[in-house]
Amino acid sequence: MFHDNAFRALDRQECLRLLAKVPVGRVVYTRQALPAVLPVNFSLGTDTSVLLCTSPDSDLVRAIDGVVVAFEADELDAATRSGWSVVVTGRATVVTDPAEQERLSQAGPISWMPLRDAVFVRIETEMVTGRELRGLGT
Repeated sequence: MFHDNAFRALDRQECLRLLAKVPVGRVVYTRQALPAVLPVNFSLGTDTSVLLCTSPDSDLVRAIDGVVVAFEADELDAATRSGWSVVVTGRATVVTDPAEQERLSQAGPISWMPLRDAVFVRIETEMVTGRELRGLGT
């Protein structure tokens, strides 16, 4: 359903399908009691969770392990003024199970940054919302 012939709310399945199409999103979390946003590459897990691969010593891991965060990804076309945006809200946890860590090292996201030791962070897709913007004249 389009509102004002421009916006359309996306259902959960459509949001997850769109998330799987893009390699980069943004983690929204709290750092020193202030909002923080960090762009990261990611992939979707087989359980539809958002998976990140990062350094175990990163400030991000320390800030988000065990807390609720938001994750946002989008695809926009400025020329046509169209695109979509999806927001996932859920608890972020560092993957500590050795078998799961090994599985993700083979099939999970690969960090775009060189890492000596990598850890995986899983963001549960507890709440998934999205919207599509149709450009003018489309």
